[in-house]
Amino acid sequence: MEINWQELHDEAKRVMKLSYSPYSKFPVGVAGLVSDGRIIGGCNVENASYGLTLCAECSMISNLAMTGGGRIIAALCVDGNGNYLSPCGRCRQLLFEHGGPNLQLMTPDGPQPMSLMLPWGFGPEDLPK
Repeated sequence: MEINWQELHDEAKRVMKLSYSPYSKFPVGVAGLVSDGRIIGGCNVENASYGLTLCAECSMISNLAMTGGGRIIAALCVDGNGNYLSPCGRCRQLLFEHGGPNLQLMTPDGPQPMSLMLPWGFGPEDLPK
């Protein structure tokens, strides 16, 4: 499936504007291309107790589950200015879980596979059956 990175970038910027980030003032948006062709998005949702804040990628994975599931094949994350962001470690794990090592993540150096972004990624296949 061809990845339209501009479409993902536009969606990430759109959903970033929906961010609830009154504490950090650092809105984040993410968009993902699902294996069935859908584009899903998410934004960060902060909480006065910072540890309860939801990253944009968490929001996107919830969106994935609520809209039929599937595998994410590409993702792009942006800050409040539309610049590419790298997901935090927890979010890299979420992306790996729902996209696997071949998920393409846009970086300032171009798309990179999750296997490079999360070396030795841990997934369902690593759990005892």
